[in-house]
Amino acid sequence: MPGLAVEVIDIDDPQDPRVEDFRDLNSVDRRPDLPVLPGGRPGRGLVIAEGVLVAQRMIASRFSAHAFLGVDKRLEELDDDLRDPSLSGVPFFRASAEVMAEIVGFHLNRGVLAVARRPEVLSVSDILETARTVAILEGVNDHENIGSIFRNAAGLGVDAVLFGQGCADPLYRRCVRVSMGHALLVPFAKFDEWPRGLDELRSRDFRLVSMTPDPDAVTLAEAVDAEKVGFLVGAEGPGLTASAMAATDVKARIPMSRGTDSLNVATAAAVAFYERVRSGTMGE
Repeated sequence: MPGLAVEVIDIDDPQDPRVEDFRDLNSVDRRPDLPVLPGGRPGRGLVIAEGVLVAQRMIASRFSAHAFLGVDKRLEELDDDLRDPSLSGVPFFRASAEVMAEIVGFHLNRGVLAVARRPEVLSVSDILETARTVAILEGVNDHENIGSIFRNAAGLGVDAVLFGQGCADPLYRRCVRVSMGHALLVPFAKFDEWPRGLDELRSRDFRLVSMTPDPDAVTLAEAVDAEKVGFLVGAEGPGLTASAMAATDVKARIPMSRGTDSLNVATAAAVAFYERVRSGTMGE
């Protein structure tokens, strides 16, 4: 295709060493998206984008794709995106669906993968310079929940996601996939100290709101009208730790009915984000 920035390279041999970054995506012993492999061995820690939409979002993000692997149909669908000058010389390994399945270890219905190295980690301080609404996670170790929280954050105007202790890696392949690529676009950072790091948000005039099913907590609608808000959500089941909740300014609950005490953490976060939008205090 004339005008593409990428270099299209046909791959017929699944053992071709040039596609090593895409190999055995389901193998715990080899997965390229793991920073640390079983037994403490160092991993590659690569970021994998699956599908046309997620690959497009990787191209638009600070995660610089250094290779693509896909079938010819997906190459055609990405035609406009692959003309981006930032991709000059980046290889697009074109393969049949059968060869691609042998490389990655399973049949990939989405038909295309992009891979990037992890960029420099953002700091909490840098993120808070312009943020007005942030999600703060503690103990959320389910990849799909984290991915869903990123997707909800992107759709409902949340500026960033911050990670306390005990959370899964937001750049694991499943997180990126479930987030529809928004884990690559919504800024995120990890606290160096937890929950002491929350002091920085308070020093920047954030109201810290801990989500809880406690019937004595105020309703969510009563807690979201500050100029800056940070929502804390915890793991499925145990929720936030006592020390994290003690470090917040207000405990808030989602009014529930029919004997239901709580929602899935990603759903609860989405409700909190929407209530913040509905309050009209998020700004432009």
